[in-house]
Amino acid sequence: MSHEIKIPSVGESITSATLGTWHKQDGEYVKAGEVILTIETDKISTELESDKSGILKHLAEEGDELDIGAAVAGIEEGEAPADTGNVEEGASDPGEKEQENSGGDETSPASGDFKVTPVAKKIADEEGIDLSQVTGTGAGGKITKSDVMGATQQLAAPETSSPALATPAAVSKPSGEKPTTRKKMSPLRKKIATHLVNAQHEAAILSTFNECDMTNIMALRKRVQEDFVARHGVKLGFMSFFIKAVVEALKAVPSVNAQIEGDEIVENHFYDIGVAVGTDKGLFVPVVRDCDRKSFAEIEQSIIDYANRAREGKIGLEDLQGGVFTITNGGIYGSLLSTPILNPPQSGILGMHSIQQRPIALDGEVVIRPMMYLALSYDHRIVDGKEAVTFLVRIKDCLENPERMLVGA
Repeated sequence: MSHEIKIPSVGESITSATLGTWHKQDGEYVKAGEVILTIETDKISTELESDKSGILKHLAEEGDELDIGAAVAGIEEGEAPADTGNVEEGASDPGEKEQENSGGDETSPASGDFKVTPVAKKIADEEGIDLSQVTGTGAGGKITKSDVMGATQQLAAPETSSPALATPAAVSKPSGEKPTTRKKMSPLRKKIATHLVNAQHEAAILSTFNECDMTNIMALRKRVQEDFVARHGVKLGFMSFFIKAVVEALKAVPSVNAQIEGDEIVENHFYDIGVAVGTDKGLFVPVVRDCDRKSFAEIEQSIIDYANRAREGKIGLEDLQGGVFTITNGGIYGSLLSTPILNPPQSGILGMHSIQQRPIALDGEVVIRPMMYLALSYDHRIVDGKEAVTFLVRIKDCLENPERMLVGA
């Protein structure tokens, strides 16, 4: 009996999704509950599991855009084949495995084994493409339709002595031009691009700067780290201090904890803080809820959980919504100073940066201290310069006197 797996609904405003990665081969036996593919939307990535056991049939290729509700795979229900149970890696079905053993086109003389989609193999056979000369860009190095099509275009192009142009990923160019690689923008990257451009068009973004002496936070973390890890199972990081400092500043300057809706100003009386997390798929901003009521340990645990889920593609749409303020840490990549872009409809975002040993004047003497530049970008339509500076100075004061946040002073 054949069973269809369809693209599920992942949000009211989302009408389509892109097939990101196949985790199981076409023709492979899968068990109910196994992850078979990942789909990507303009907001999140989601893994789909097989709800039946049987032979998997691909109904779409990686990179295809599919409507919500469209069939993406089929499962021919039944027991696992008695001989192998699963199709061996590197073959799409038993026939392909037999072809590998007989020295067919799917066996690479260099590696001895590689994966190729059925559609890609069919095109390669029709066009006379040697698959051993094609570099796969799919999951696990699998050769896809686009890889073979790229190789087909190169065969039709004039020969060149440039080694870069000999690779399938490079796009053939007229003589004299340099090689480039072209790939389709993912839905997530398109959404990020649109979101950032809209933020700059719709808000009056202005940035103000200060610097923070991190000596006391670093000393405090060193003193309590061992006990903190023993009690809570997580390290005491810098981010929990910054989140707590932001909460204190939002309480002191409520206009930063507000947003514009039409011709109204909506002031928030809760403290759900977004924390930017970088992944290979783009920037995610999951929201840590009720930070005014959470302990340092609870905040650190929430951040670790979100970071792991973001990198695994398991962040849900609800995890990204409802934040009142955002913190982004470019310092982990070595950034010394930046001007962060607002995350609409929020009115403020704080940028953290690298900690560097710098000379400063302290009590009439020049001393070396671990310093961090802070950047606050804010919407000048709702936040005045005085309020923005007061907000940032409050954060600086909290960070340079971290014991006050621990005791609520």
